[in-house]
Amino acid sequence: MNTKHFYKLTILTATGFLLLFASCKKFLDQQPITDVSAEVVFSDVPSAYKALAGAYSRLVGDAGFGIRLSLYYTVDTDEMQGPTGNADNDRRDIARYNATAGNAQITNPFNQLFTGIEYANICIANIPKMAMYNNGSDQQKKQLQRMYGEALTLRAQFYFEAIKHWGDLPAHFSPASSLASANPFPARTDRDTLYNRLLADLKTAADLVPWRNEVTAIGDQLDERITRGVVKGLRARIALFRGGYALRSDGSMKRAADYQTYYQIAKDECNDIISSGQHTLNPSFKALWKNQVNAHAVTDPQGELMFQASAIGGVAAEDTKLGYYNGPTVNNLGNKSINVLPTYFYAFDSTDQRRDVTCAIYSVAADGSTKVGQAITAICDGKYRRDWITNPSFAPTNAIQYFGLKWQILRYSDVLLMLAEAENELNGPTATAYNAINQVRRRGFGKAIGTPDATVDLPAGLSKATFFDALVKERSFELGGEGVRKSDLIRWNLLATKIAATKAALLAMSTLSAPYNTLPVSMYYRNNSSSDDNTYGTSGLWANSFYKPAPASTPAGTTKVVWLSAAINTTALSRYATGFTSGKSELLPLPQPARDANLNLVQNPGY
Repeated sequence: MNTKHFYKLTILTATGFLLLFASCKKFLDQQPITDVSAEVVFSDVPSAYKALAGAYSRLVGDAGFGIRLSLYYTVDTDEMQGPTGNADNDRRDIARYNATAGNAQITNPFNQLFTGIEYANICIANIPKMAMYNNGSDQQKKQLQRMYGEALTLRAQFYFEAIKHWGDLPAHFSPASSLASANPFPARTDRDTLYNRLLADLKTAADLVPWRNEVTAIGDQLDERITRGVVKGLRARIALFRGGYALRSDGSMKRAADYQTYYQIAKDECNDIISSGQHTLNPSFKALWKNQVNAHAVTDPQGELMFQASAIGGVAAEDTKLGYYNGPTVNNLGNKSINVLPTYFYAFDSTDQRRDVTCAIYSVAADGSTKVGQAITAICDGKYRRDWITNPSFAPTNAIQYFGLKWQILRYSDVLLMLAEAENELNGPTATAYNAINQVRRRGFGKAIGTPDATVDLPAGLSKATFFDALVKERSFELGGEGVRKSDLIRWNLLATKIAATKAALLAMSTLSAPYNTLPVSMYYRNNSSSDDNTYGTSGLWANSFYKPAPASTPAGTTKVVWLSAAINTTALSRYATGFTSGKSELLPLPQPARDANLNLVQNPGY
């Protein structure tokens, strides 16, 4: 194809994706650009923004964080597992580490991520060339500088997601029109080289993108676009991956000798975010999810929801299936395809309030409110729940699959935990590391975030190793079901270890062996209860404790659920990570259509 015409076609396609995300100001209520030339697209601030919107749009949809990147690719860890059913060369095989290069659910996400990279590249190449970029009004210059920084950040996010799943990849840092003529069949570039470029780009972007409280001063609306905290948070995250372990082309798990350099970058960036005062924790973990995320909240007073992949339109290209594919069913509507592992449920302290947000042990009856207790093998992830969705809410008879829920890419609690991890790695468990992790813990247990509390704070005197172990657990309790666990375990080189330990624990639980021998074999939920609270007591859904032997007879007004039994072996364990192979399963196979189009793409180890 003629490269000039290809470039114009790409511009047209990019500007066609204008349904970026639903915001409090509906800043996508704009007319699409119909001219295909870059000169017209990048002629003024509003038109350039429409091109940037095209890049943002590639975060969501079925092939993005709408379902595949968020829910298909992230399960069968020590937290969550994927759907029941037989092998399918599709989503089940991906969850169980049995994916092949011909799996249809691999190709489209791979292509969409590189489409996002291309759309960002077009903006990166053209925005600084605009006359207004250097010679416009002060407001125009700042708005365009922000867009340039946003495009750099979006490219980094797309590349980062692709590297996590596929490892080394071709370097695409210019629009396709120029790359195609120079090197039409690029080989794979080492991920460390790619990460270095992304870290440099994000350092540049941080000086261009305003802090959250500076957005309105440049004439932009305070909405869900990227701000400086996001740039720095993403840079910290990528730095930890650059300093972490990864599956290399020779089939070994390695990290670079200078890994601490990147932990220092992560520490510095997290400190900048914290010092800025732009982001804090919502005092209530449940309110964050029920009243903010699931309620389609238009404002986030604390700024904890730093980077969201937003959705709109009720269609596969631009929305998400969060709350439909995962979470409890309502009137038997929904897939209920992400299950909480029984061992993960019992990993929580009984007083940790995050357990009952992350784990939903019920389905919802036909009336849309009455809860029906479920067996331990049928616990759903609970952060995205159809019965929590409001503004708008959906009738229990409505078979809709797209709810417009936003996938959380980065929250402020993650920034605190990244700081604790980096500080511990560099200097051991200092007061800084303790303070960061304990803020997260206090909120998780319903305590005052800024007040030391010996009942929940980590004990003083931990070694570097024991603090790290506590950090590994804390990230799981805080971020469970948010798609970060598998990649965390890989960068720590713990995925194989945790999968093996989980299999052993599931087997012990199925036989009521220690430490699970004192737990109830039956649970009883209250009939006609509308409570979404898992805890037992006078107001909760459950009439007996998850931590004590079951009563000898069924309590009045309750229904019995078989809880601990051999079914854990025949249901949860029998399908859990069945195809996992060290030195292979840490990456997905490159999709075969991509290799057919470029014979220089060598397949990942073991595939």
